[in-house]
Amino acid sequence: MSIIIGAVIAAVLVMLIGLGISVANLTEPAPPSPGEALLVDEDSKARTASMLESDPDAVAAATYLADVPTAIWLTPESYPLESVRELTSELLGEAKRADAAATLVIYGLPERDCGQYSAGGLDPEDYALWTEQIALALADSPEVKTIIVLEPDSLALAPECGNVAERIEQLSGATDVLIGENVWLYVDGGHSNWLPASEMAAMISQIGSDGVRGFATNVSNYNSLDDEVRYAAELSALLDGAHAVVDTSRSGAGSTGAWCNPPRRLIGEAPATYGDDVVDTNLWVKPPGESDGTCNGGPAAGDWWPAAAVELTRQVVP
Repeated sequence: MSIIIGAVIAAVLVMLIGLGISVANLTEPAPPSPGEALLVDEDSKARTASMLESDPDAVAAATYLADVPTAIWLTPESYPLESVRELTSELLGEAKRADAAATLVIYGLPERDCGQYSAGGLDPEDYALWTEQIALALADSPEVKTIIVLEPDSLALAPECGNVAERIEQLSGATDVLIGENVWLYVDGGHSNWLPASEMAAMISQIGSDGVRGFATNVSNYNSLDDEVRYAAELSALLDGAHAVVDTSRSGAGSTGAWCNPPRRLIGEAPATYGDDVVDTNLWVKPPGESDGTCNGGPAAGDWWPAAAVELTRQVVP
Protein backbone atom coordinates (compact mmCIF):
# COMPACT_ATOMS: atom_id res chain seq x y z
CA MET A 1 0.00 0.00 0.00
CA SER A 2 2.79 2.42 0.89
CA ILE A 3 4.35 1.81 -2.54
CA ILE A 4 1.08 2.72 -4.24
CA ILE A 5 0.66 5.88 -2.14
CA GLY A 6 4.23 6.89 -2.86
CA ALA A 7 3.69 6.40 -6.57
CA VAL A 8 0.52 8.50 -6.47
CA ILE A 9 2.30 11.34 -4.63
CA ALA A 10 5.16 11.22 -7.11
CA ALA A 11 2.73 11.37 -10.03
CA VAL A 12 0.95 14.36 -8.49
CA LEU A 13 4.24 16.18 -7.99
CA VAL A 14 5.25 15.53 -11.59
CA MET A 15 1.89 16.86 -12.77
CA LEU A 16 2.19 20.03 -10.65
CA ILE A 17 5.71 20.69 -11.87
CA GLY A 18 4.50 20.22 -15.42
CA LEU A 19 1.82 22.81 -14.78
CA GLY A 20 4.44 25.27 -13.50
CA ILE A 21 3.29 25.06 -9.89
CA SER A 22 6.13 25.30 -7.39
CA VAL A 23 6.37 22.27 -5.14
CA ALA A 24 8.07 24.46 -2.54
CA ASN A 25 4.82 26.37 -2.13
CA LEU A 26 3.12 23.17 -0.99
CA THR A 27 5.29 22.82 2.09
CA GLU A 28 4.45 24.25 5.49
CA PRO A 29 5.74 27.81 6.03
CA ALA A 30 9.02 27.84 7.95
CA PRO A 31 9.36 29.83 11.18
CA PRO A 32 11.70 32.84 11.31
CA SER A 33 15.34 31.80 11.28
CA PRO A 34 18.89 33.13 10.84
CA GLY A 35 19.39 34.46 7.37
CA GLU A 36 15.74 35.52 7.08
CA ALA A 37 15.14 38.33 4.60
CA LEU A 38 13.39 41.08 6.58
CA LEU A 39 11.59 44.18 5.38
CA VAL A 40 13.44 47.49 5.59
CA ASP A 41 11.05 50.30 6.46
CA GLU A 42 11.62 53.06 3.92
CA ASP A 43 9.37 55.39 5.93
CA SER A 44 11.19 54.96 9.24
CA LYS A 45 12.15 57.89 11.44
CA ALA A 46 15.77 56.98 10.78
CA ARG A 47 15.21 57.33 7.03
CA THR A 48 13.52 60.70 7.50
CA ALA A 49 16.35 61.87 9.78
CA SER A 50 18.95 60.79 7.23
CA MET A 51 17.41 63.26 4.78
CA LEU A 52 16.62 66.12 7.15
CA GLU A 53 19.47 66.27 9.68
CA SER A 54 22.19 68.83 9.00
CA ASP A 55 24.91 67.57 11.32
CA PRO A 56 27.16 65.12 9.38
CA ASP A 57 27.51 62.71 12.29
CA ALA A 58 23.74 62.61 12.80
CA VAL A 59 23.18 62.03 9.09
CA ALA A 60 25.71 59.18 9.00
CA ALA A 61 24.19 57.48 12.04
CA ALA A 62 20.63 57.81 10.75
CA THR A 63 21.63 56.54 7.30
CA TYR A 64 23.27 53.48 8.80
CA LEU A 65 20.27 52.68 11.00
CA ALA A 66 17.76 53.29 8.21
CA ASP A 67 19.27 50.47 6.17
CA VAL A 68 18.93 47.82 8.90
CA PRO A 69 15.65 45.84 8.91
CA THR A 70 13.80 46.99 12.01
CA ALA A 71 10.30 46.24 13.26
CA ILE A 72 7.45 48.55 12.36
CA TRP A 73 5.30 49.51 15.33
CA LEU A 74 1.56 49.55 14.76
CA THR A 75 0.09 51.98 17.26
CA PRO A 76 -3.39 53.51 17.24
CA GLU A 77 -1.76 56.92 17.10
CA SER A 78 -0.13 56.17 13.72
CA TYR A 79 -2.42 53.36 12.55
CA PRO A 80 -5.90 54.45 13.70
CA LEU A 81 -8.88 52.14 13.74
CA GLU A 82 -10.44 53.57 10.59
CA SER A 83 -7.31 53.02 8.46
CA VAL A 84 -5.22 50.34 10.18
CA ARG A 85 -6.34 47.59 7.78
CA GLU A 86 -5.43 49.60 4.70
CA LEU A 87 -2.11 50.78 6.13
CA THR A 88 -1.15 47.29 7.29
CA SER A 89 -2.01 45.91 3.87
CA GLU A 90 0.33 48.48 2.33
CA LEU A 91 3.16 47.28 4.57
CA LEU A 92 2.51 43.68 3.64
CA GLY A 93 2.50 44.66 -0.01
CA GLU A 94 5.92 46.23 0.42
CA ALA A 95 7.18 43.04 2.05
CA LYS A 96 5.81 40.95 -0.81
CA ARG A 97 7.51 43.12 -3.42
CA ALA A 98 10.77 42.90 -1.46
CA ASP A 99 10.35 39.12 -1.02
CA ALA A 100 10.91 39.67 2.70
CA ALA A 101 9.19 38.94 5.98
CA ALA A 102 7.40 41.82 7.68
CA THR A 103 8.19 42.36 11.35
CA LEU A 104 5.32 44.14 13.08
CA VAL A 105 4.85 45.22 16.68
CA ILE A 106 1.26 45.58 17.82
CA TYR A 107 1.19 48.22 20.55
CA GLY A 108 -2.24 49.58 21.38
CA LEU A 109 -3.35 47.76 24.50
CA PRO A 110 -5.69 49.53 26.93
CA GLU A 111 -3.72 51.32 29.66
CA ARG A 112 -0.57 50.86 27.61
CA ASP A 113 2.64 51.20 29.62
CA CYS A 114 0.53 51.76 32.75
CA GLY A 115 0.53 55.50 32.18
CA GLN A 116 4.31 55.83 31.96
CA TYR A 117 6.37 57.34 29.12
CA SER A 118 4.58 55.36 26.40
CA ALA A 119 1.11 55.81 27.85
CA GLY A 120 -1.85 55.53 25.53
CA GLY A 121 -3.74 52.72 23.90
CA LEU A 122 -7.35 52.06 23.08
CA ASP A 123 -10.34 51.25 25.21
CA PRO A 124 -11.14 47.51 25.38
CA GLU A 125 -13.91 47.59 22.76
CA ASP A 126 -11.88 49.54 20.22
CA TYR A 127 -8.82 47.40 20.88
CA ALA A 128 -10.76 44.30 19.90
CA LEU A 129 -11.96 46.01 16.71
CA TRP A 130 -8.47 47.34 15.96
CA THR A 131 -6.80 43.95 16.21
CA GLU A 132 -9.56 42.44 14.09
CA GLN A 133 -8.78 44.96 11.34
CA ILE A 134 -5.10 44.03 11.49
CA ALA A 135 -6.08 40.37 11.30
CA LEU A 136 -8.13 41.06 8.17
CA ALA A 137 -5.10 42.64 6.52
CA LEU A 138 -3.01 39.60 7.43
CA ALA A 139 -5.65 37.26 6.03
CA ASP A 140 -5.61 39.22 2.77
CA SER A 141 -1.87 38.50 2.33
CA PRO A 142 -1.26 34.93 3.53
CA GLU A 143 1.70 34.58 1.18
CA VAL A 144 3.67 37.17 3.19
CA LYS A 145 5.55 35.82 6.17
CA THR A 146 4.66 38.09 9.08
CA ILE A 147 6.44 38.15 12.43
CA ILE A 148 4.31 39.76 15.12
CA VAL A 149 5.56 40.91 18.51
CA LEU A 150 2.40 41.40 20.51
CA GLU A 151 2.27 44.18 23.08
CA PRO A 152 5.79 44.48 24.54
CA ASP A 153 5.90 44.83 28.35
CA SER A 154 2.20 44.02 28.63
CA LEU A 155 2.60 40.92 30.79
CA ALA A 156 5.84 41.84 32.52
CA LEU A 157 4.32 45.14 33.70
CA ALA A 158 0.96 43.66 34.65
CA PRO A 159 1.82 42.67 38.25
CA GLU A 160 3.07 46.20 38.90
CA CYS A 161 -0.01 47.69 37.25
CA GLY A 162 -2.36 45.38 39.09
CA ASN A 163 -4.20 44.20 35.98
CA VAL A 164 -2.89 40.70 35.27
CA ALA A 165 -6.31 39.16 34.66
CA GLU A 166 -7.38 41.96 32.32
CA ARG A 167 -4.14 41.78 30.35
CA ILE A 168 -4.37 38.02 29.90
CA GLU A 169 -7.96 38.32 28.68
CA GLN A 170 -7.08 41.11 26.22
CA LEU A 171 -4.01 39.33 24.87
CA SER A 172 -5.92 36.06 24.55
CA GLY A 173 -8.54 37.83 22.48
CA ALA A 174 -5.90 39.41 20.29
CA THR A 175 -4.06 36.14 19.65
CA ASP A 176 -7.31 34.39 18.75
CA VAL A 177 -7.93 36.77 15.84
CA LEU A 178 -4.34 37.44 14.76
CA ILE A 179 -3.21 33.86 14.33
CA GLY A 180 -3.30 32.85 10.70
CA GLU A 181 -1.45 31.37 7.78
CA ASN A 182 2.22 32.34 7.74
CA VAL A 183 1.82 34.52 10.86
CA TRP A 184 4.42 33.93 13.58
CA LEU A 185 3.18 35.41 16.83
CA TYR A 186 5.29 36.11 19.92
CA VAL A 187 3.80 37.45 23.16
CA ASP A 188 5.61 39.49 25.79
CA GLY A 189 8.30 37.57 27.64
CA GLY A 190 9.88 40.44 29.59
CA HIS A 191 13.64 40.07 29.84
CA SER A 192 16.37 38.45 31.90
CA ASN A 193 16.62 41.30 34.46
CA TRP A 194 12.90 41.60 35.14
CA LEU A 195 10.50 39.00 36.49
CA PRO A 196 11.58 35.46 37.36
CA ALA A 197 11.02 33.00 34.54
CA SER A 198 8.53 31.08 36.66
CA GLU A 199 6.33 34.16 37.09
CA MET A 200 6.48 35.05 33.39
CA ALA A 201 5.71 31.47 32.39
CA ALA A 202 2.68 31.37 34.65
CA MET A 203 1.19 34.39 32.89
CA ILE A 204 2.13 33.36 29.35
CA SER A 205 0.63 29.91 29.85
CA GLN A 206 -2.75 31.46 30.63
CA ILE A 207 -2.99 33.07 27.19
CA GLY A 208 -3.52 29.58 25.92
CA SER A 209 -3.71 30.00 22.14
CA ASP A 210 -2.42 27.00 20.22
CA GLY A 211 -1.20 29.16 17.36
CA VAL A 212 1.18 31.33 19.42
CA ARG A 213 4.74 30.53 18.39
CA GLY A 214 6.27 31.74 21.65
CA PHE A 215 7.52 34.90 23.32
CA ALA A 216 9.70 37.93 22.67
CA THR A 217 12.39 39.06 25.10
CA ASN A 218 14.48 42.18 25.66
CA VAL A 219 12.15 44.42 23.63
CA SER A 220 13.28 48.03 24.09
CA ASN A 221 15.90 46.89 26.59
CA TYR A 222 19.67 46.54 26.60
CA ASN A 223 20.58 43.09 27.92
CA SER A 224 23.22 41.11 26.07
CA LEU A 225 22.21 38.36 23.67
CA ASP A 226 23.93 35.76 25.86
CA ASP A 227 21.87 36.77 28.89
CA GLU A 228 18.66 36.64 26.87
CA VAL A 229 19.47 33.27 25.31
CA ARG A 230 19.90 31.78 28.78
CA TYR A 231 16.67 33.39 29.97
CA ALA A 232 14.76 32.24 26.88
CA ALA A 233 15.90 28.66 27.44
CA GLU A 234 14.75 28.78 31.06
CA LEU A 235 11.38 30.25 30.11
CA SER A 236 10.91 27.82 27.22
CA ALA A 237 11.50 24.85 29.50
CA LEU A 238 8.58 26.02 31.63
CA LEU A 239 6.36 26.48 28.57
CA ASP A 240 6.63 23.08 26.90
CA GLY A 241 9.28 24.16 24.45
CA ALA A 242 7.85 27.50 23.31
CA HIS A 243 10.12 29.41 20.96
CA ALA A 244 11.47 32.94 21.25
CA VAL A 245 12.75 35.96 19.40
CA VAL A 246 15.22 38.33 21.05
CA ASP A 247 15.55 42.07 20.48
CA THR A 248 19.22 42.87 19.91
CA SER A 249 18.76 46.40 18.58
CA ARG A 250 20.58 47.95 21.56
CA SER A 251 22.27 44.98 23.22
CA GLY A 252 25.84 45.64 22.16
CA ALA A 253 27.17 46.94 25.48
CA GLY A 254 24.87 44.99 27.78
CA SER A 255 22.66 46.47 30.46
CA THR A 256 23.50 48.86 33.28
CA GLY A 257 20.25 47.90 35.00
CA ALA A 258 18.62 51.12 33.74
CA TRP A 259 15.97 50.91 31.03
CA CYS A 260 15.30 54.54 30.09
CA ASN A 261 17.92 56.05 27.79
CA PRO A 262 20.99 54.79 29.65
CA PRO A 263 24.18 56.37 28.27
CA ARG A 264 27.00 54.70 26.36
CA ARG A 265 24.98 51.81 24.97
CA LEU A 266 25.58 50.25 21.54
CA ILE A 267 23.59 48.62 18.79
CA GLY A 268 23.72 44.85 19.02
CA GLU A 269 23.88 41.86 16.72
CA ALA A 270 22.40 42.45 13.28
CA PRO A 271 18.91 41.02 12.75
CA ALA A 272 18.54 37.36 11.78
CA THR A 273 22.11 36.40 12.61
CA TYR A 274 21.48 34.11 15.59
CA GLY A 275 19.29 31.11 16.30
CA ASP A 276 19.25 27.93 18.35
CA ASP A 277 16.78 25.27 19.47
CA VAL A 278 14.74 27.83 21.44
CA VAL A 279 15.49 31.22 19.88
CA ASP A 280 14.13 31.24 16.33
CA THR A 281 16.22 34.29 15.58
CA ASN A 282 17.17 37.74 16.83
CA LEU A 283 15.46 40.90 15.58
CA TRP A 284 15.76 44.64 15.89
CA VAL A 285 12.44 45.42 17.51
CA LYS A 286 13.00 48.79 19.19
CA PRO A 287 14.29 51.19 16.52
CA PRO A 288 17.70 52.46 17.71
CA GLY A 289 17.75 56.23 17.85
CA GLU A 290 14.18 56.52 19.09
CA SER A 291 13.92 57.74 22.68
CA ASP A 292 12.67 55.64 25.59
CA GLY A 293 11.09 58.71 27.15
CA THR A 294 11.84 62.04 28.77
CA CYS A 295 14.70 60.79 30.91
CA ASN A 296 18.47 61.26 30.76
CA GLY A 297 18.01 64.16 28.38
CA GLY A 298 15.80 62.34 25.89
CA PRO A 299 12.73 63.64 24.07
CA ALA A 300 9.29 62.03 24.31
CA ALA A 301 9.08 58.26 23.93
CA GLY A 302 9.37 57.24 20.29
CA ASP A 303 10.73 60.58 19.10
CA TRP A 304 13.92 60.57 17.05
CA TRP A 305 16.97 61.53 19.12
CA PRO A 306 20.02 62.27 16.93
CA ALA A 307 22.49 62.19 19.83
CA ALA A 308 21.36 58.70 20.81
CA ALA A 309 21.66 57.47 17.23
CA VAL A 310 25.23 58.77 17.04
CA GLU A 311 26.17 57.21 20.35
CA LEU A 312 24.62 53.83 19.57
CA THR A 313 26.46 53.55 16.26
CA ARG A 314 29.80 55.02 17.34
CA GLN A 315 31.69 51.76 16.78
CA VAL A 316 30.37 51.11 13.28
CA VAL A 317 29.93 54.57 11.76
CA PRO A 318 33.15 56.54 11.09
